[in-house]
Amino acid sequence: MVKSYQGAFIKKETKQEEPNSVSVKDYMATNLITFNEHQTIYEAMDTLMKKKISGGPVVDENNNLIGVISEGDCLKEIVKGKYNNSPRLPGLVKDYMATNVIHIEPETNIFEAANMFLRMRFRRFPVLKEGKLIGQISQRDIMRAVRDSQEVNWKH
Repeated sequence: MVKSYQGAFIKKETKQEEPNSVSVKDYMATNLITFNEHQTIYEAMDTLMKKKISGGPVVDENNNLIGVISEGDCLKEIVKGKYNNSPRLPGLVKDYMATNVIHIEPETNIFEAANMFLRMRFRRFPVLKEGKLIGQISQRDIMRAVRDSQEVNWKH
C-alpha cells in the first residue's frame, strides 16, 4: 500500500487586524489648539488657561510638528522671571518647548496606545501621518474607546 505524504505544511503568518480592531484615528481629537514657536510664553499661558488645556503641539507653517509646550514649560519661565526680578514673561515658546516629541501613528491599536501611556507616563500623544500633525490622542480618549468597544464587542 502506498501512502501519500506531503511533508509538514507551514502556514505563512500574515498580520491581519482583528475584525473589530479600534485604532487611534477612530478616537483622536482633530480640532486642536496649536502653538507656534515665535509666540511668547505669556501668550501660550493665556491660551492654555482660556482653553482649559494643559499643553499642546507646536507646529510650523506647514503643520509639521516641531515641539510640545506644556504648563510645566511655562512655569519654567515664571520661575526664571522671579529670579531675575522681572514680572514680564519675554521668553518664546521655542525656548521652552519639548522638541524630542514621541508621537503615535493613526493606525495604532488603542490597546497598544494604552500600553504606551502606561510605559511612558504621558498625558497625550500627537498623532502624525507622513510627518504632519493630524490629531492628538489622550488617556481619556483611550478610556472612551475601551468603554465603547466593551459595549459592542466584549461579554460582560
